[in-house]
Amino acid sequence: MADQEAPHSDDTPNTKTPPHRQTRQEAGSKGGRKVSARYGPEFFRAIGKKGGRATKERHGTKFFGDIGKKGGRTTSERHGKPFFEEIGKKGGQRVKELIERAKAEEDAGGPSEQEPGG
Repeated sequence: MADQEAPHSDDTPNTKTPPHRQTRQEAGSKGGRKVSARYGPEFFRAIGKKGGRATKERHGTKFFGDIGKKGGRTTSERHGKPFFEEIGKKGGQRVKELIERAKAEEDAGGPSEQEPGG
C-alpha cells in the first residue's frame, strides 16, 4: 500500500452549513423592511396613492371593480361560503361598533375617549 500524505492541520471537516441563498420573496421582504425603516409608513401611503392614480388613468375606474370581483371569485373558490360568512359577520360587527361609538360621541358632545380596536 502506498504511503499517504499526512493531513494538514487545516484539513478538519467542514461542519458549517452552506450559505442560504435568499428567495426572491425573502429579498423583497428584506428590502421592504429597510425602506420602511428609512422612510416610514407615509412613504408607502404616498407611493400607493401614486400607483393607484396611475392605474386609474391607464385602466379606468371600472378596472378596480373587475379585479375586486376576480379576487372575490378566487377567494370563494379557495375558502368557500363559510369563510365569507365569517368575514361578513366580523365586518358587520365592526360597522356596528363604529356606529355605536359615533352615537355615543354625539350624545357626549365630542369624540369618545376609547381608541379604535380597544
